[in-house]
Amino acid sequence: NCHCSFELVESVPYDLAFEINSTAAKPLYHAWMRLLDIAQEEIHVASYYWSLTGKDINVNDSSSKQGEDILKRFERLLADNVSVYVAASMPTLATNSTDLELLEEKGAHVKKIDFGHLAGGVLHSKFWIVDMKHIYIGSANMDWRSLSQVKEFGAVIYNCSCLAKDLWKTFSTYWDLGHANATIPFPWPLNYSTHINKNRPLEVEFNGILTKAYLTASPPAFCPEGRTHDLFAIISIISEAQEFVYVSVMEYFPTSRFTHPERYWPAIDNALRSAAFNYGVQIRLLVSCWTHSDPAMLYYLRSLRALNNPRAHISVDVLLFHCIGTSNWSEDYFINTAGVGLIIKQNSTNLQRTQLLQEQLKNLFERDWNSKYAVNLEDVEGQEDCNWRG
Repeated sequence: NCHCSFELVESVPYDLAFEINSTAAKPLYHAWMRLLDIAQEEIHVASYYWSLTGKDINVNDSSSKQGEDILKRFERLLADNVSVYVAASMPTLATNSTDLELLEEKGAHVKKIDFGHLAGGVLHSKFWIVDMKHIYIGSANMDWRSLSQVKEFGAVIYNCSCLAKDLWKTFSTYWDLGHANATIPFPWPLNYSTHINKNRPLEVEFNGILTKAYLTASPPAFCPEGRTHDLFAIISIISEAQEFVYVSVMEYFPTSRFTHPERYWPAIDNALRSAAFNYGVQIRLLVSCWTHSDPAMLYYLRSLRALNNPRAHISVDVLLFHCIGTSNWSEDYFINTAGVGLIIKQNSTNLQRTQLLQEQLKNLFERDWNSKYAVNLEDVEGQEDCNWRG
């Protein structure tokens, strides 16, 4: 019987100015600081890499201050005898960062997981578990830029031991393979299995509203018995949609990205097309577009949008968001890379005064969709990349 409190959190780059009084989620920095403030016994962090200080990339400006605050707060917790466990991917992108070495010197337990050796991908999950009862799950890396220069999104759930303990099982799948010559067990021992999944979601209260929730994982080899695979959950949600599917994602490819040769992989693309064409579900796709976006993505997005046919009640629209995020939809992120998801369903009653989480999410999506930063596919035509002049 969990009575949890839930809040959406986001990070908006300093130079991204939305309209005054527009919808906003709680700033990620404040959410992380609050979690660190209330930690009493232990924190488990699953992370791709750590780079919380500007000096990691020879940057000396004020925008790295929030990341440095977070690192200092972790150091203080260690000084106060709070246990810190960090699972990170190996090799690391942040080759100059000494964050994890610093925390280890202060007593943190750190394991570097060789995901390339284990599964062929990376540990791309980003979540925290605090005192086995509070959790953060989202897109943000442990990187100062995630707090000041990158658009990130996530959720914090307080006083929710039933979900926190289940997320800890996924953390354990990484932690327990953080040693030399580790291999993925098949099958996983029963203590990693879960009863909470798509078929049997957890019934909890979020902010006083009865909610069905479950956690998902990738890749399939890291889904012990009972754990729903990320991709299965996403395709199920799309296929069960009745009115609309709004998606905000950094990269969208109906292919693999890191295999040679690349493979065609239409799993999600087909689900979106089928929902639009067969059931009249409105599809909106908001995709990040920035200097390093692969221009090939635009062709796939145009192909998807070509399905749009208002006369036949088929609605498919794609906009490009001039911003960087960290969540990707291509085959690799579901097949060999570690990730987690949180699936939530709330039904409205006439009595409640609290806004449904789906409504809050929809409002944030529409803020981005209707902003000056979202542009049509045609607005980047003729340009080699997404680094257009707005």
